[in-house]
This record gives sequence, structure tokens and C-alpha cells, in this order.
Amino acid sequence: MGLTSALFTGLSGLNTNQFRIDTIGDNIANANTTGYKSSRSMFQTQFAQVLTRGTPPSGTQGGTNAIEVGLGSMVGATQRNMQQGSTETTGLTTDMAIDGDGFFVVRSADNRQAYTRDGSFLLNSNNDLVTADGFFMQGFGVDSNFNVVPGVLTDLHIPLGQMSEARRTDRATLSGNLSTTTPTGLGSIGSQGTRYGSQSLVFDNAGVITPADGATALTALRSDGSPPSAPLFANGDVITVKGAEKGGRDLPEAQFVVGTTGTTVGEYLSWLNTSLGIQTGGGIPGSPGATISGGRITINGNVGYENRLNIPVGAISSSNASFSGPFTMTKPAGGDAVGQSVYTSFTVYDSLGKPVQVDMTMVLEDKATAGNTWRFYAESPDDALRGRALSTGTVVFDQYGRVSSSTGTALSIDTDATGAIDPLCFNLDLSGLTGLSTGDSNMVMTGQTGFPPGTLHSFSVGADGTITGSFTNGLSRTLGRVALATFSNSAGLTRETNNVFRAGPNSGEAVVTAPITMRAGRIMSGALELSNVDLSREFIGLINASTGFSAAGKVITTSDKLLNDLLNLTR
Repeated sequence: MGLTSALFTGLSGLNTNQFRIDTIGDNIANANTTGYKSSRSMFQTQFAQVLTRGTPPSGTQGGTNAIEVGLGSMVGATQRNMQQGSTETTGLTTDMAIDGDGFFVVRSADNRQAYTRDGSFLLNSNNDLVTADGFFMQGFGVDSNFNVVPGVLTDLHIPLGQMSEARRTDRATLSGNLSTTTPTGLGSIGSQGTRYGSQSLVFDNAGVITPADGATALTALRSDGSPPSAPLFANGDVITVKGAEKGGRDLPEAQFVVGTTGTTVGEYLSWLNTSLGIQTGGGIPGSPGATISGGRITINGNVGYENRLNIPVGAISSSNASFSGPFTMTKPAGGDAVGQSVYTSFTVYDSLGKPVQVDMTMVLEDKATAGNTWRFYAESPDDALRGRALSTGTVVFDQYGRVSSSTGTALSIDTDATGAIDPLCFNLDLSGLTGLSTGDSNMVMTGQTGFPPGTLHSFSVGADGTITGSFTNGLSRTLGRVALATFSNSAGLTRETNNVFRAGPNSGEAVVTAPITMRAGRIMSGALELSNVDLSREFIGLINASTGFSAAGKVITTSDKLLNDLLNLTR
């Protein structure tokens, strides 16, 4: 051991303090790097030269310590500070910060997984979420029903302006009040519908003039007289209903084509029921429907003032020029509709997002001590099979005006040959109705689950990483979920360029989960995690390192001076 050893000891001090300055310089250079984790240098003694190992205590001597001389320092390790940095709010939806443990998972250019705390993502030209270096952000995708598929990582794709969605209605909610004291309408209980009757109709039955019935062919139908008229219809004639009203509202034009001699009066009357939206069947009050008896056609509409029919003269016409007005429909005295009622109309949507109109009329059916009963009549001019009439049902109120039960609330609209799911089925939610005696009845649709077509225009990221897309029609869909990777020893990750880490030998395996699951933190959208470099601490470290560097250099210059003095002694 001599002055030469001191030279090398000083040199080791230069090297270690220079290494610390390099580490501090890297920290300071990355003080504004998003998600950067600072590092520190840890030093160790390089060697220890033992001159004596010391002696143990004895009865005559207290013992001596070892005599050792260190031979300099060396870099023992670099430790990375994995503490979370402060958060900056940016307002950009594609920016994300992790509050807690975990790393974003990205797919690098070499198709390997990498991990980063830098959440400054952006959308590329294909609407993929990528890093600034083009690494694809990984997460969990969704199936055809927009349910997240867990466990399978994929590139996260946000098809802004490209994806269009519509939602089929499966529930419609009605609210309002049905008051039994409402003066609207004739009478109180719905007991009678509008009535119309035609002229006497006959047919030639082998030379015998016979009153027409439902089985009579339209091409044999005649108006009774002396003598009876010629047949009112020929093959191919078109019967048109135009200008008729229901509840003061215009009914859409409808046409019936007289086919072969097999087309009967009964078939025409069945078509007339659907065209006028008359609900028929057992249990429906007022014996509604278009029928023929004794050679006369009778039209009985559904009960209730809002179901009242108006069939003006000439509303039923024929393309037969000889009998352009084949039926003379007149309303007898007392043939007006009776019953308190209220009407509303609303829109539902099929699976393609096409709007479908539904007309709803409520008519008071019964007043009882246990509560009042109202019957609803549902119609749709867009039903492809049944014309207007859809269904009828009841809603019963208790003595406090609350809905106690309802029937017939499952509605079905035929959408055949429209390309949409056929039929369109949805449920009526009548729980929002009341039956209080307010003196006024009202009813309106307050919500339904369908939407017309809309285009994805924005998205948001929740704390659990769920990416929710918002469409121009108000629809929201889940588009994916951000994935986070956690490690048993995150300080053991190996750092690479592009602000990413790779799994290292001492980091442990990546555990990829959704945010707020297991150890993973939560996502803060519209924010970025800043560097955790503490500049004040780094500047202090820089002073210490530069002082240590200078002191180590002083050891070298002092040893050099002493060596020169020793050489001068020989002269």
C-alpha cells in the first residue's frame, strides 16, 4: 500500500461521483417528461484492505479492532423512484393518467408488449388509440352486443364519424292522470261507439233477390231497389276510403282491390275494420266492428269520445264509374260515441332506427268502489299486417288513484318487408299513470328505449377504464375498456426509449387487469401524470456530487505532489 493506491482511490471517487452527476443530469433533463420516474445512484465501498483483523478481549487485554483501509468506491445500484407524480388537467379525452398502481399496456413496433405511465395518447388516421411514437394502446374489446370481452387484449379502436347505431324500442313509458270527472265526451262510462249504417244490399241468387251477407261476392253485390241495380263492383275495381276521421284526426287513405268473384263482403268488412282502426274481439265493450245483417252494413266504432268516427258522404268511393259511391253510410240518431277518454301519440323505433307511430286512446270502462278501470286502444298506421289496430288492454287503479294492475301491455307491430326485425315488440309501462279526480285528463309518453340512427361523435373514459361512445341520436355504447398491467416489483422494469418499460428479470410477470381491479389504480381522463423529479433535491444532489468529485480530484493532486516530493528526496 502507498501513494499509488491513493491515486486509484481518488480515481474511483471521480468515477462514482461522475456517475451520480450523470443520473442527476438525466433526472433534470426529464423534469418535464410525462410519466417519468426519477432515479438515484447508490454507492458502495469497492474493496477493503485488511491490515489486521484485531484481537479478542482476554484477561489481561481488552481486545483490539481490525485495521482496514478502503480502496475507493463503486456504483452499487441505481434505484428508481416509482412514486406517483403530480397530475395535470388537460381536458383532452385521449389523455389519461393512472391514479394508483399500474401501467398502460401498449404494442410496440416489434409486436411486443411494453408498459408506460405516459398517458398522452391520440387517435391516428384509422381512429386507433396510439402513443406519440405510434405504439398501439391495448385494452379489452367488445362483442357484437357491445359487452366487454375480458381477458383478451386487442388494439383499442374509436370509430368516430364511422360507426352508426340505432336502437330498437323494447319499452315505452306513459305518464299522466286519468280523471273520472273530466267532462270531455258524451256520458261517463265508455258504453257506445260511433254507429253508421248502409243502404239495403242484395244479390241475385238464381233469379231470387236475396239480402246480402258476409259470403256474398262483391262482384254480385247490388243496391236494393225496383228493380235492383246492376252489380256495384267488377273484377279489378278499387274501393278507397279517404277523408274519414277518428277522434277529429284524419285517417290515412286506404284502398281495397276487388279480386276474382271469390272476394266477399266479409273480406271487405274485415279490411274496413283495420282501415278505420276498430278493435274487435270478445270482452271489448260496445260490440265494435263492421258487420252485415239483413243486407245492411253496420259500422260500430270503439267506445269513447276520442275514438269517434266521422265518415262523410263520399268518403267510401269506387273506381267503378257507374257506382263511384257504392255505399251510402248514414249515422242514425243517437249514433255518437259515448265515453270519457284521452288521446296521445308517440314514436317508437324498429331495429333499423325507422320511426314507427303509435296512437293511444284511453277510455273509462268502469267505475267501482274498489277502483276505476280504463281501457286503452293502441293503433299504428305503420303496421304492415293489421292496418291500424294493434291491441287493447286495461289499467286498473286502486282507491288512492295508483295503478294496481294492467293487461295487454305487450304490443307488437308488424314490420314485414322493411328489413328490420319483424315484428317490433315492446312493452307499455303504465306505472306512471294516476287516476286522481283532478278535473282534467292528460297522458303523454315520457320515455322509450329506442333511438333513430346516429353517428359516433364523441367518447369518454370512466374511472374503471370503460370507453363509452356517444352518438348523435343520444345513444351510448361501450366501445372497449383500458387495460392496466401491475408488477410485484415495478422498480425492476427495464427502461427503454419512447417513455416505455419492458418486463425485467426482477420485475415479476405482468398481471393485466381492468382498472380498479386487484391492485390496479383508477383512470383519470383528460389528465396527465407529470414527472416525479424533485428539482430542489436534484440540485442539492448535484452540489454534493460536484463537491465529492472535486474532493476526489484533490486526493489525486495531493498524492501526485507527495510522489513528486518523494522523488526529489533522491536527488
